[in-house]
Amino acid sequence: MSIVKDTSRAIASTPCSESTLTDRYQTTVPAPVWKFLGLGKNDKICYVLQPDGTVAISRVPQTESDPILKPFLNLLAQDIENNPQRLQPISSDLIDRVRSLVSAVDFDLNESIDEDE
Repeated sequence: MSIVKDTSRAIASTPCSESTLTDRYQTTVPAPVWKFLGLGKNDKICYVLQPDGTVAISRVPQTESDPILKPFLNLLAQDIENNPQRLQPISSDLIDRVRSLVSAVDFDLNESIDEDE
């Protein structure tokens, strides 16, 4: 695996950093790699397959917003502005019902989602 990073500083050759795939095809990025790429928790990584069979990885630049979220929120705002009579408060019964449906659900918002599930 090749590691590619835009940088003007000289980089000394370092020993190979290895990691192991889990049963869910997940791995831990080795410390020398995440430090070199400037990765932090929840950052995204881009994998580029090279013609010579190697894979280049790089840090995906953080974007200010989700490309789908902003148009959706604009649509909601426009609908609320054009049709304020449609707004209704959520009843306490509905809140209680939702809480009862999810009370036994264990989840981690930071856990990645397996595409095969």
